[in-house]
Amino acid sequence: MEIQTGTSNGLGYTKNERTTASVGKGRGEGEIEVKIEFGGGLHLLFSSTPKHTVYLPRTVPGSEPPKPVDVRYLIKYLKSDLLSEREEMFGDGDGVRPGILVLINDADWELEGELDYELSDKDEVVFISTLHGG
Repeated sequence: MEIQTGTSNGLGYTKNERTTASVGKGRGEGEIEVKIEFGGGLHLLFSSTPKHTVYLPRTVPGSEPPKPVDVRYLIKYLKSDLLSEREEMFGDGDGVRPGILVLINDADWELEGELDYELSDKDEVVFISTLHGG
C-alpha cells in the first residue's frame, strides 16, 4: 500500500501522487482484478486511501455449484478486509447504506443489477457518498 503525500485537493486526493493500494500479492490463478474507488469522504473509512486494486476469486468460495463473484461478495470483502473503521457508515446488510452512489464501469449499479452484478476482470467499481454535513 502506498501512503499519500503531496498537496490535497480537499477531497482526499493528492496531485501527481499514486493513491492505489494493492491488496494481496498480485493476481493469482483463478482470480480477477477489480479497481475500487471511494469518493465523497468514504475513503476516510478505508485507511484514507481513495483507490484500491483488489484480487478476488472468480467464484464465491464454498459455493456449490460454483457461483461467479458479484457485487454482494465484493461489499462483504470490502467490509471484512479493507474497511478500517465505522462499518455502519458504509454497510447496510449485504449492501451499502442509503446515500451511497455505486457506479460499475461508470454506470449506475441499478442499471447493472445492483448486488447481483457478476464481476469481471478489470471491472471498476466506484462508491460515492452523497451525504454531507453542514
